[in-house]
Amino acid sequence: MASPEWTPSCAGGQRVAADPERAHSLAARYYLDDEVFEREKEAIFFRTWQPVCHLSDLAEAGSYVTHSVLDQDVVVIRGRDSVLRAFYNVCSHRAQVLLKDSGAVRTIVCPYHAWSYGLDGSLRVARGSRNVAGFNAADFCLKPVLLEVFASFVFINLDPGAPPLADQASGLEEEIREVVPKVDGLVKVAELRSEIRCNWKVAIDNFLECYHCQSAHPAFASLVDLHSYRSTTCNIHSSHIGRRVRPSNRAYAFSPDDAVQRAAFWFLWPFTCFVVYPGRPILSLTAYAPAETETTSVRFSRYALSASLDEQDLARISYSDNVLGPEDFALCESTQRGLHSRGFTQARFIVDHGRTEISEHAVHHFHRLVQQALGD
Repeated sequence: MASPEWTPSCAGGQRVAADPERAHSLAARYYLDDEVFEREKEAIFFRTWQPVCHLSDLAEAGSYVTHSVLDQDVVVIRGRDSVLRAFYNVCSHRAQVLLKDSGAVRTIVCPYHAWSYGLDGSLRVARGSRNVAGFNAADFCLKPVLLEVFASFVFINLDPGAPPLADQASGLEEEIREVVPKVDGLVKVAELRSEIRCNWKVAIDNFLECYHCQSAHPAFASLVDLHSYRSTTCNIHSSHIGRRVRPSNRAYAFSPDDAVQRAAFWFLWPFTCFVVYPGRPILSLTAYAPAETETTSVRFSRYALSASLDEQDLARISYSDNVLGPEDFALCESTQRGLHSRGFTQARFIVDHGRTEISEHAVHHFHRLVQQALGD
């Protein structure tokens, strides 16, 4: 007989209870239903802070980086006054996309009809507009997007009324700076883009627990003493720290004299992850951005204190890209297939009183954020 706590409904399972020790996970339909994904667009993706780049990627006036939040194209550009600004990356005339990828420009010129914009988004030239009755250039400036610099990374938010990221994620920047004190001086050394055939929440679920590390990541389990691994949840972020590491291990070698002697992982709602492995300081910013209901685009951007990497640095990146990453991708894609099974509705979290390395309370925290955002 099912326990009194387990009363699945025709809607697809129970709500996620407040107490992680008594809670069930999100039901399978949250990972499979196109209608849920459409609701997430407005409730989550278009209303949350999302990473674009590091300040060092936009060092000079006119330098820009483009970014997409699903079908919403954005450009972040540094003005001649050194101010960083973000705009919807679309011409105010006939909706042509203005800039591609990244680079540097003196002015923003539309490739369609050559309307020209200043780096501050103001319309400078619209050919023939002088002959148009009542035409006011001020009405056709580029539309701004909210921007904030957090821990020297540039974030944007499509919600113009969104609370500041620093207020919502209080304490997170200080934690990152404790492990990487010179985060302001980082430069990009590598970037990898990939795709996982799973819902974005499957990828985040996997990131947020180390219950699977012993069985699924043997090299990682030799790198980090999993008994020292602890997860702490806060308002819209969580911290995952392995405080004891082994310089001699099956993943890669590093010196006990290197600056970073821990494994540090941070999650920032809804899908931003910061990662620091033991060794010389290399900070990875990973974004598990939703593409479709069952497809996630992944961007791994690595930043170090120098553009020159030694063999140890390259070995560490190779382990992440060629061993740990593929192991996690395979787990996520297998989970996504399993979510279609008629034999599964929703899970019960493994959460112990000590919140040890096997505890899934950070996944529970994430699931509560999802349901709260959706109003479920």
